[in-house]
Amino acid sequence: MGQLKGVGVALVTPFNEDLSVDFDSLTKLIDYNIDNGTSFLVVLGTTAEAATLSKEEKDRAVAHITKINNNRLPLVLGIGGNNTAEVVKQIKETDLSDFDAVLSVSPYYNKPNQEGLYQHYKALAETGEKIIIYNVPGRTGQNVEASTTLRLANEFPNLFMVKEAAPNILQYFDILRQKPEHFSLMSGDDEYTLPVTLAGGDGVISVIGQAYPKKFSTMVELARKREVDEAYKIHNSLVEITRLIFAEGNPCGVKTILAEKGLIKNYVRLPLVPASETLQEKIKKEMQKLS
Repeated sequence: MGQLKGVGVALVTPFNEDLSVDFDSLTKLIDYNIDNGTSFLVVLGTTAEAATLSKEEKDRAVAHITKINNNRLPLVLGIGGNNTAEVVKQIKETDLSDFDAVLSVSPYYNKPNQEGLYQHYKALAETGEKIIIYNVPGRTGQNVEASTTLRLANEFPNLFMVKEAAPNILQYFDILRQKPEHFSLMSGDDEYTLPVTLAGGDGVISVIGQAYPKKFSTMVELARKREVDEAYKIHNSLVEITRLIFAEGNPCGVKTILAEKGLIKNYVRLPLVPASETLQEKIKKEMQKLS
């Protein structure tokens, strides 16, 4: 699992105008990231609008990505939900032979307490598969506290990584200070990537990274080499566009960039809608500064 370091990107799902999955654009997006320094690909994460895809569409997307990737990069598969038994069932029944790990978002809406979160991930760990904990309280409504993550990390070696996206960077630092040696922390917040990597994190599972893979990968590599000033130059150049892409929800913003780059078409599925014209103009102006 040492290869899951650097910049992993949470791939969007491109759609055609009729909202069918656009596999040609998905091919372009995969090749663009592989050719520009991305370290690994995350398939069917929340950024992929996986909640709006049918099982058949998910199966086809997995088969397509696996084929196009052709073992060039490690792959991580998103399997999560707020019904623990169903998540366990999906993990057990899914052919994971092409994947290095499963990324599983913490249960949303139910808002379990810390013991409930611990028991949820314990059940996932007992499948024997490599599991990445995904804590994103801004979406799930409940924070997986550092103490719970550390408890899981110390008890279950196959819970080997956390994608941490708590809004409090001190939580990242608490995990990094106290984690067992085998356990890895990846930033789940694009803007925290550089300070978290400098503090001992292994990189990021990113949204903006798929639009600017070369810049983002270079920044993380510089951070890992402790070339701090050069890394912060890239970080500072990307701050504004990173904030803009999340202004009206994800992946509406990053799809605007990818469409402007000619990689995909700018469509999302309800309940999401495309970024407003005002936001799109702001994003395009910021893109001009980065060209």
